[in-house]
Amino acid sequence: MFSSVSVLRGMQKLDQPTQTLVVVLGDQLSFSMSSLRRAEKATSIVLMAEVMAEATYARHHKKKLIFVFSAMRHFAENLREAGWQVDYVKLTDDGNTQNLASEIERAKQRHGIADVVMTEAGEWRLKQLFGAYDTLEDDRFLCSHARFLAWASGRRELRMEYFYRDMRRTTGLLMVDGEPEGDRWNFDAENRKSAEATVFMPQPHHEAPDAITRDVLQLVRDHFPSSFGDAEPFWFAVDHAGAEKALAHFLATALPHFGDTQDAMLKDQRFLHHSLLSAYINVGLLDPLDVCRRVEAEYKKGRVPLASTEGFIRQIIGWREYVRGIYWLKMPAYRDTNVLNAVKPLPDFYWTAETDMNCVAHAVRQTREDAYAHHIQRLMITGNFALLAGLNPFEVHEWYLAVYIDAFEWVELPNTIGMALHADGGLLGSKPYAASGAYINRMSDYCKDCRYDVKKRTGDGACPFNALYWNFIATHRERFRKNPRMGQIVASYGKFAEEEKVRIKDSAVGFLSGLKSGGY
Repeated sequence: MFSSVSVLRGMQKLDQPTQTLVVVLGDQLSFSMSSLRRAEKATSIVLMAEVMAEATYARHHKKKLIFVFSAMRHFAENLREAGWQVDYVKLTDDGNTQNLASEIERAKQRHGIADVVMTEAGEWRLKQLFGAYDTLEDDRFLCSHARFLAWASGRRELRMEYFYRDMRRTTGLLMVDGEPEGDRWNFDAENRKSAEATVFMPQPHHEAPDAITRDVLQLVRDHFPSSFGDAEPFWFAVDHAGAEKALAHFLATALPHFGDTQDAMLKDQRFLHHSLLSAYINVGLLDPLDVCRRVEAEYKKGRVPLASTEGFIRQIIGWREYVRGIYWLKMPAYRDTNVLNAVKPLPDFYWTAETDMNCVAHAVRQTREDAYAHHIQRLMITGNFALLAGLNPFEVHEWYLAVYIDAFEWVELPNTIGMALHADGGLLGSKPYAASGAYINRMSDYCKDCRYDVKKRTGDGACPFNALYWNFIATHRERFRKNPRMGQIVASYGKFAEEEKVRIKDSAVGFLSGLKSGGY
């Protein structure tokens, strides 16, 4: 998302002679950035810029805009306090060209600097835009481009599980004498429990907006009134100190039960035991390896079960690093992959939440209000529906990129194209994450209040996920017949009576036709 938004402020004259312009983007808000480590404070100016091109290339959630702009402004202040000279261009500054590349050129002229250094951008389009500048690899990530390429070379299947094991060995996380803690690499099977709401459910850390954030709130009200989502209440941390508080809060209150309910969904408990740390990690306010080591320390102190610890660490050093590797390995063609030939347009209810499907309505409403929904809501509700309904992968990708506060293209695109939609034909996942209403009913309480009957496959009032699921299997049965994880399901469909197959198809086609007219 905002691997593109940067920070620039002020056109003030700077007294010291300078030789280097250090460009810091909006998702590079860390003193450990390779660009800042290379530069000398005395002979450098840090350039950060808020530009309309980056704020509008996707239909970004208002909270996402507030978070990035405010975090950028706070980081600029932190840099100044640390002795850096900072040229910060605000969105409304006179002369702002509203384009990152031209703002860099304008700053070079303003300060008489020819030498530009920056850490590589996190998005393909920006990396191409900045190709003429001296760019350094983003070593906040634990797996370099070269290392991922070496790992992937010669492999018939690029499975995350094997990559994850290599990352465990490299980092030493949850390793004992070269073997995995607990003699198992993966405790995922123990982390699939449903949940029941209790008065003891933890809530994420909240930060009251300070003067800088209040100014940004007004900026977003004034300049992005039609952007998606609710701007307030805004309670996310926007600097390193606040992100540290959020991490400490998660370790103390939610991590012990993180594993138990990480796949569960409750309509009145939006956060369960999730960390809500991904946005802070993705913009640089928290260091991923440090977060993992502190989670591991809680396990070693006996305060957190191994299953919760391993499940959390796998998401960071396994999945996060893996999808980033896939992104850079396969772009730019990966963005347009669509092997299932899914072409239906994104329904309006992805923006409005106006649908009688209770699970979808809850997930979208939560997204609109919080700029957040946890990974199972994204994968098995909005993603699963998009997969079963045959929605256009690029439109779905654009939606995910826009609506979530932690959505940056390098992590969002592979999760959407590969994991949620299986549009890459199985490069990222060995099977499509397709499920009927039975899964949603098992893992949530959404179905209890839904006007659709989750136990009905077809007919009036039947849960749409059921007919869509079996119609998806029927449509793609030749593709999945020999898939080890899908073959039995295809065989089960083959045993249905012909009359039932007709009813499934008619129900699915009828529902999908209704989407065009705004029904359902």
